Amino acid sequence: MGFMDKLKNKFKQNDEEEISTKYKEGMTKTRNSFSGKINDLIARYRKVDEDFFEELEEVLITADVGVMTVMDLIEELKMEVKRRNIKDTKEVKDVISEKLVEIYYGDDEASVEELNIQDNELTIMLVVGVNGVGKTTSIGKLAHQLKSDGKKVVLAAGDTFRAGAIEQLEVWGERAGVDVIKQKAGSDPAAVIFDGIKAAKTRGADVLICDTAGRLQNKVNLMNELAKVKRVIEREVPNAPHEVLLVLDATTGQNAMSQAKTFLEATNVTGIVLTKLDGTAKGGIVLAIRNELRIPVKYVGLGEKITDLQKFNAQAFVFGLFADMLEDDTDY
Repeated sequence: MGFMDKLKNKFKQNDEEEISTKYKEGMTKTRNSFSGKINDLIARYRKVDEDFFEELEEVLITADVGVMTVMDLIEELKMEVKRRNIKDTKEVKDVISEKLVEIYYGDDEASVEELNIQDNELTIMLVVGVNGVGKTTSIGKLAHQLKSDGKKVVLAAGDTFRAGAIEQLEVWGERAGVDVIKQKAGSDPAAVIFDGIKAAKTRGADVLICDTAGRLQNKVNLMNELAKVKRVIEREVPNAPHEVLLVLDATTGQNAMSQAKTFLEATNVTGIVLTKLDGTAKGGIVLAIRNELRIPVKYVGLGEKITDLQKFNAQAFVFGLFADMLEDDTDY
């Protein structure tokens, strides 16, 4: 049984079907671009040769998989094709899907996608990202999800400089049914986070999610601010923050990569929340982020609804990329 057959069977299971449907629907734009071009390529080439690989390389780069990642992937594919003695281009689909999953995980286990939630003590999450990427929205959706999982959640409105940021977080707090700790606009973010920690402890919360400012215009100020916030958290709760989640907008493609590099200089990012994956044809950015920055994507935005922030699943992602091919039973 080939890898694509295994994926197809896996996501036919009842408990997996809902996940696969969300990825399939949310990745329509990327899939139409990506698998459409791969199908076209396979139809035009009868045999697997150097020209085929060159065109495949181009398809992957235009899906924003990232040049370094594409080079790694093509190298792996060539070796595997030689090892399995594959001559027919149709058989390459299976190897591509398998290698995409392998490249995502690298030497890590699938648990790399899980949030680092502490047992029987307060978990603190710091959420960072530039303005306009969907940071506050992601916090609200994540709070809703954690509350649905039975966690008591508190939010801290640490983005005190952007006009309307505190009010926006309050609206999401109401939607998710969680408390929001705030001070007036322009307050010291570290002081707000300090209040948030005190309130979370007093109220017996399981998780505190801290919003932060996202001004990249003055990188030095941003870095100093994040460092100060982190020091306050570490002082109050040893080994915290337990997660530093960087929110990136998938529609910005390679620009998201440069934002990620800036935040990596400022703080120890532990995971990515990739928003608006449903709005882009360049979903390959997921693989570029993981392979080039060595940071796991922990959540992806696959729609507007409060329930559309999905835990990332590399196999479901690859299923979303190839769903049309998988449903074509004449090939599989």
